[in-house]
Amino acid sequence: MTTSMQDRAVLVTGGSGYIGGWVIVELLRQGFDVRTTLRDLSKTAALRKRIDEEADSSRLNFAEADLAADAGWDEAMMGMRYVLHVASPMMQAGGGELLKPARDGTLRVLAAATRAGVKRVVVTSSLAAATPVPARSSPADETVWTDPMHPGLSEYARSKTLAEQAAWDYVGRNPGGLELATILPGLVQGPLLGLTASMSLDLVARMLKGQMPAVPRLGFPIVDVRDLIDLHIKVMTHPEGGGQRWAASSDFLWMTEVAAVLKAHFGAGARKVSTRVAPDLLIKIAALFKQEYRSLLPDLGKRQDFSAYKAEKLLGWQHRPARDAVIATAQSLIEKKLV
Repeated sequence: MTTSMQDRAVLVTGGSGYIGGWVIVELLRQGFDVRTTLRDLSKTAALRKRIDEEADSSRLNFAEADLAADAGWDEAMMGMRYVLHVASPMMQAGGGELLKPARDGTLRVLAAATRAGVKRVVVTSSLAAATPVPARSSPADETVWTDPMHPGLSEYARSKTLAEQAAWDYVGRNPGGLELATILPGLVQGPLLGLTASMSLDLVARMLKGQMPAVPRLGFPIVDVRDLIDLHIKVMTHPEGGGQRWAASSDFLWMTEVAAVLKAHFGAGARKVSTRVAPDLLIKIAALFKQEYRSLLPDLGKRQDFSAYKAEKLLGWQHRPARDAVIATAQSLIEKKLV
């Protein structure tokens, strides 16, 4: 690999995922040479087929590596200029199953990147790692750190916070090496890549299918996946991108507002969408029997807005309104006949 080629070489972890897949597409569109890690290389053909629907995959290659094991990471990093560490454990896992792979996997990626002489690693964290407790009336931003020891914190927020803190601690213990940046998205919405959805799109899918006869008092700061990918590449390449956290959020929407957007935009196509609000007591009773409801309890009725002003000012980042991201999600689900 020549020096000029290496300057355009990017490793994307977790390319089979929703965000990872769109990251690969946009990198290829912009002329980067891309390698992505998969736990199982038997998924290579299916992923390449999805990518080819949106971009020329001839500059894409694959490496087998698992965040839970050391094998393969040195080979995956070979010749890379940048790393976008997008892979992440799923939200529904319990605390013990979620924190260890998130933290250990991130440290494994950083250590291999250091050995390979990578210039900059961009880690996808979450606004769950920048949420003040209690919530503020004013917008929070990337200067805020979630208190991981707060007793009312969800396991997802705790794992994202501790994993990101571990990444910054690693860089602090290894000065003069690679540059680290972290991106903190809200709930990611937007079009699907192929037929691959994600947990973040399940909210809209379940509404459209009529699987939510009433919605809990929950809300989210939302970001469109296309804008999130744009921010990843800006942070990766911009001279000021390294050494910083970057919030990635548009507007906050309550689930009732998401439901109203769907009904207003799709009409009969959203006839199964309910705008009824589920009483908190009902959610708490359901939580006695199902883990998926227990994970909702810490955030019931809580609103926290976020500002992405730093990315807008320093990187020229722009983002769509949350409403447009929700509509794009639903449109994609409908077009692909997934609802």
